Amino acid sequence: MQDGFFRAAAATPAVKVADVEVNAERIAELIREAAGRGCGAVCLPELAVTAYTCGDLFQSRALITAAERALENILRETEDLDILCILGIPAAAEGALYNTAAVFQRGRLLGLPAKSFIPNYSEFYEARYFSPAPEPREITFCGQRVWLGKKLLFQCENIPELIAGVEICEDLWGPEPPSAGLARNGATVIFNASCSDEVAGKAQYRRDLARMWSGHIMGAYVYSDAGPGESTGDMVFAGHDIIAENGAVLAESGLFSTGLTIAEIDLEKLLQERRRNNTWMSERDEGYVRIPFEYKRETLERFKPERAFSRQPFVPSDPATRSERCQLILTMQAQGLATRLRHTGCKNALIAFSGGLDSTLAALVTVRAFDILGLSRKGILTISMPCFGTTERTKRNAETMARELGVDFKEIPIGKTVMSHFEDIGQDPETYDAAFENAQARERTQVLMDMANQRNGLMIGTGDLSELALGWSTYNGDHMSMYGVNADVPKTLVRHLVRFEAERLGGKLSEALFDVLDTPVSPELLPPKDGEISQKTEELVGPYELHDFFLYHMLRHGFGPGKIYRMACRSFGGDYEPEVIKGWLRVFCRRFFAQQFKRSCLPDGPKVGTVSLSPRGDWRMPSDACSAVWLKEIDEL
Repeated sequence: MQDGFFRAAAATPAVKVADVEVNAERIAELIREAAGRGCGAVCLPELAVTAYTCGDLFQSRALITAAERALENILRETEDLDILCILGIPAAAEGALYNTAAVFQRGRLLGLPAKSFIPNYSEFYEARYFSPAPEPREITFCGQRVWLGKKLLFQCENIPELIAGVEICEDLWGPEPPSAGLARNGATVIFNASCSDEVAGKAQYRRDLARMWSGHIMGAYVYSDAGPGESTGDMVFAGHDIIAENGAVLAESGLFSTGLTIAEIDLEKLLQERRRNNTWMSERDEGYVRIPFEYKRETLERFKPERAFSRQPFVPSDPATRSERCQLILTMQAQGLATRLRHTGCKNALIAFSGGLDSTLAALVTVRAFDILGLSRKGILTISMPCFGTTERTKRNAETMARELGVDFKEIPIGKTVMSHFEDIGQDPETYDAAFENAQARERTQVLMDMANQRNGLMIGTGDLSELALGWSTYNGDHMSMYGVNADVPKTLVRHLVRFEAERLGGKLSEALFDVLDTPVSPELLPPKDGEISQKTEELVGPYELHDFFLYHMLRHGFGPGKIYRMACRSFGGDYEPEVIKGWLRVFCRRFFAQQFKRSCLPDGPKVGTVSLSPRGDWRMPSDACSAVWLKEIDEL
C-alpha cells in the first residue's frame, strides 16, 4: 500500500436466521464488492453465516455442519479475491462449540479466533451453547489445518505495519479486552465481529467505546455489527458499523442499514504514535501464535489512497466543537498568564498593539487574565508604535479595540529613533533589507521592555506557532517577550479565536475585530503603497493554511515530506496545483531547519495543543541540524 494507508471495510449483510446458503451468497457478494472497491480487509458480523439469533438451533448438528459447508463454499467463491476476510461462524472442536471468526484470504483459511467472554446475563444466554476461547490449538476445519482459540495474530509479510487481531462482540465490553494483549504484541488493526442488540442510548455508548478503545491501544478498530434479518423475537439489531483510528471515528454506518462502511487506516501514523509514547508497552508474550499471510504484488501496486485530511488540522470542523475548543483555548491562555502575573506579583502588562491578528489575540487573552485576577484593565498598556510601514487602518483598529476593551492605550512613533539608529550604523534608509526591517522590530521590543521595567509589568509576547515554525520573526525583536501567550497557537487557529470573540462581544469592538480578520497579514515594516499594506506575509513565505498543514503532520505524526505532499495534494486539490504545494513545502522545510536557533531560546508560554515548539517541552532539535534529507525527498517528488 502507499504511504502506510490501508483500506478496510465493516460489512453488514441482510441475514436469514439459520438459512446458511442464502447467508453465504450474501456474504460472498459483500466480500466481492469490498474487494472491488480496493479494500484490503473486510469484517462481517458475529455468527453471520448462521445468524446470531438461532437459539437452541446451535445445539443442532445439522446447523453446525451446514455452517462449515457454507464457509467452504464462500472460500471457493472468493479464492480469486486478494482480500483478508473476517467472518463470524460457529465451530465445533473436541467436544465443544466455539463462537469464532473465520479469517481467510484467497481460499485459504488462516485461523479461527474464538470469543473469550461469553455473555450470560439479561437478554444474552450464550453460555447455553458456547465455550470460552481455549489456548491456541490446531484443528481441521473446512478440510484445512488451522489454529483455533485466543491469542492469534495475523501478520502480513509484505505490509510490515499490518498485523491483525480479532475479537468478538462481548470481548470489547469486558473488563480486560483480548485486544489489549493483541495490540501489545503487535496488532495494529483489531477487527470485531459483533452482534450488539439495539436499545435506547446504546449506539452512542458503542461509538464511544470503539473510538476510545482505538485510542487506548493506539490502533485501528473495525467494528462490524449484525443488522436486519436477525430475529426480533426479543431483540432488535441495527447494523451499527464503526471504523475508528487512535481515538477518532473515521467512518460509521447509519442505524438499521446493511452494506459496506469503508475507511482508509493510516498504519504508519499508528506505529509513529506507539514509538513516540514511551509508556506504550510492546511485548512478545508467550502463547501468541503469529500466522503469516501476504498480498499479491499487483494488489499493492494497484492501490491508490483516497483519504483526504482536514485542511485545517488545528481547527475542529464541527461548529459546536470549534466554539467549545475556542473557549477552552482562550481560557487556558488566560489562566497561564494569570498564574504568571500572580507568581511575579505584577499588576501591569504591556503589549505591542499593531492592530494585527496576533497582537489582537494577545490583548483579548490579557484582558481575560486580568478579569480572572480581579485586576483593573487599566493595568494593561497597549502601545502603538507606528513607523515606516504602519497604515491608518491598522492604527485605527488598535485604538478602537483598546478603547472598547477598556485598556490603556499609548502611541509612541518610533520613526525618528529608527532613523537615528540608521545613522549610527550607516544604514541607507532607502535600502529595504533585513536591517531596515529588523531595526524597527528591535526598537519596538526595546521600548516595551524598558516601559515594562518602569511599570513593574510583564511584556506580553504576541508571536504565534506558525511564525515560530517558519522563523518569521526578528531575533531579539518580536521574537522576545516576558511571557508568550500565543506561542502554541497556529495562525489558522488564531483567526478562529479572534472570530469567536468577535461574534461573542458585539458592538464597535466586534466591528473592529472583524476588520482585523479582513486585513492582510503583514509585519508592516515596508512603506505602504497608496495607503495600503504593501508587505503581505503570505505572498512572501506562503499560505498559512498550507504551512499549518505541513507543520501539524510533520511534528504530530513524524511524516516525511513525500507523504505530507501527497496528503496535501488530495486535501487542497483544486485550490493549489501540485507544483505550488511542492514549492511551499520546500520553503517550509528549509525555513523550519534554518530557524531553529530562534526557537531554542523562546520565552515561557502556555501549551494549549498537541503540537508545540517549546524547547523545554515538546520539541528539542539542534540549531545546526541539516535539512538535506528532507529537501532531497521533496526534489525527487
